[in-house]
Amino acid sequence: MTNYTEHVDEAAGSIRLAYEQAGPASDAVPMLFVHGASCDRSHFEPQYTHFAAERPVAALDLRGHGESDRPDPSIPGAYGVEPFADDVLAVSAAAGFDRPIVVGHSLGGLVALACATRPDAVRAVVLVDPAPIYDDHLKAFFARTIDDLAADEDGSWRREFTSGMLPPGDTYRRDDIVDGFSSVPAAIAARNWRAVVDFNGPQTLSKVHVPVLAVYARDPEPELRTHPNVTTGQTVGSGHFNQLQVPAQVNAMITRFIEITTM
Repeated sequence: MTNYTEHVDEAAGSIRLAYEQAGPASDAVPMLFVHGASCDRSHFEPQYTHFAAERPVAALDLRGHGESDRPDPSIPGAYGVEPFADDVLAVSAAAGFDRPIVVGHSLGGLVALACATRPDAVRAVVLVDPAPIYDDHLKAFFARTIDDLAADEDGSWRREFTSGMLPPGDTYRRDDIVDGFSSVPAAIAARNWRAVVDFNGPQTLSKVHVPVLAVYARDPEPELRTHPNVTTGQTVGSGHFNQLQVPAQVNAMITRFIEITTM
């Protein structure tokens, strides 16, 4: 069932955020799932369902996505990692969560890290194939293609990009992923790209003092391997949407991470 909460944003005004909530009433640490750019809360369905058997869980649609409101992307400050983090913490409060584990995919991983810089907001963070944190080469690609996204009114550029990004073996929900990525308004898609470009990963991580798990589909960024708060892992046999394509691997890593960091 879809729930809604109203969040008053300094830049964009009142925003209605859609989210789902499940799981038993228990003392287990709650989990909150944050999708990536141009996606929606259903992209964490395997993890939402799995962990709802043992603990409270919630998954939201960030502003501009899914069933949540879509503020005008021309409003300065209406979109970005920090405003998205405000959305996450608003839903956390609406769900009655106390310092949840925030799990974010792609851009959602950067949002999860931003949540972890807020005092006493989260207990731990899981990054599922996050957008670039240190990788300037990959960030430069996002910067070069912002204009392509902004001009992609028919979604054709995004359909080609997303289709090429998914390995042939990634078949689960492949059409849904491509269709969803290409159907978000182009101006909002461009703002999502800008959020990745503007994110200062080293500065943000310097403020994160809770445990972090980073589960990559590719080789983890080398800088994370030496960060004292970060544990890295890598899935096998999947591309960027590894939480959908190989959920058993992702779930097992998250389970073990919870066992050793929050018990």
